[in-house]
Amino acid sequence: MKIARFGQVGSERPAVMVSQTQAVYVDHLIKDWNRPEFEAGALDKVKSADLSSQTPFDIAGLRIASPVARPTKLICIGLNYARHAAESGMTPPPEPVVFMKAPDCLTGPNDAIAIPPNSTATDYEVELAVVIGKRALYLKSESEARSHILGYSISQDVSERHWQIERAGQWVKGKSFPTFNPMGPAIVTEDEFKPDDVRLYCTVDGEKRQDSRTSDLIYGIDHIVWYLSQFMELFPGDVINTGTPEGVGMGFKPTKYLTAGQEVITGIEGLGEMRSMTVAS
Repeated sequence: MKIARFGQVGSERPAVMVSQTQAVYVDHLIKDWNRPEFEAGALDKVKSADLSSQTPFDIAGLRIASPVARPTKLICIGLNYARHAAESGMTPPPEPVVFMKAPDCLTGPNDAIAIPPNSTATDYEVELAVVIGKRALYLKSESEARSHILGYSISQDVSERHWQIERAGQWVKGKSFPTFNPMGPAIVTEDEFKPDDVRLYCTVDGEKRQDSRTSDLIYGIDHIVWYLSQFMELFPGDVINTGTPEGVGMGFKPTKYLTAGQEVITGIEGLGEMRSMTVAS
């Protein structure tokens, strides 16, 4: 199943994709795709419902919202692709590098990315996003992880490198500007997607910048979910950005950072594409 949300900001409605171009609303069954509804069994309720009486609608021309509403946590894993660690001049970390983003920087897959005022170091990062479906705390082994995953989506972990790297403290400062995490276009449920060796890529104005496979992950999906559960409780709807491959703007000589007026296409094999224009704040 592919779950999605459509509508203008503040008026989003939960839906299920029935084809590449059509969806049906499910707000007669659930209020939204969010933590309270997931905890109340929203996914099973919708999966078991007869949706044949619902009229499909064309998604063309509609705003696609982030596929999960108001996650309690937006967690990121840094330096998690071997070749990306190498281009950053760092050795692979002995444990996953964990940092947070403000959850309210999450936005729709085709919404504009706002370059912060005076920024000259706004960067792109294609990432596979894991969405939690069942509470996870102190998992005993990695083998338990998949049963706690709702599904997978595309994430663009936009980053302002000056605030991230040069202003001391934690990376969250360079990661949490408004619009800095486009996500979507849908969540593909765990039973319909195999995340361990898929292509992910990012282009800027048609130029290929990132092109890799999730098989280059240093720490895989199961390990990440298990590891995080050892020191924080993961709740349904929580989003985990699992890391970005080589080819970020910071890694080029000279650097290739984003400027206003560029088109950023972010894609993952089997999950679709996001198309975001950059604009000045």
